[in-house]
Amino acid sequence: MNHRQFLSFSTYLVFETKICFMKKITLSTAVILFCSLVLMGQKDYKVVFDLTSADSLSQQTAIRWAGEVAKTDPSAQVEVVMFGKGTALAVKDKSAVADGVANLATNKNVAFKICAIAMQNQKIDKSQLLPGIQIVPDGIYEIISKQREGWGYIKVAH
Repeated sequence: MNHRQFLSFSTYLVFETKICFMKKITLSTAVILFCSLVLMGQKDYKVVFDLTSADSLSQQTAIRWAGEVAKTDPSAQVEVVMFGKGTALAVKDKSAVADGVANLATNKNVAFKICAIAMQNQKIDKSQLLPGIQIVPDGIYEIISKQREGWGYIKVAH
């Protein structure tokens, strides 16, 4: 190989290296753009709050957090699930936040769900529930189902 052939071959290698690099840059840019578009399309904000305490501060915390999420993102889906002693939030004579429940229950993206098993164990009749409270067969199963659907999980505690 003479000097001229070597230079041509060297120029060829530099050219091929640049093309390979440009292809990698183009592919990387396309992947980043695609991922950005996918993430932008997944704006859904879904959170389930787990309330098991009859404590009035926990009830207030649940209402405050649910309200803050709904206010921050009006399209957010919010669910407060009550079981165990948390059923007090949903009962007319026991709820420390009946007005807050009534206010948030008017939002189509906010739901309050009470466990039927807990209602039965505590002898709570459907007629004792605040307006807007929905009954689910099992509060724990409701929370697990939401988590499987990609909902965020927050345990309510103060």
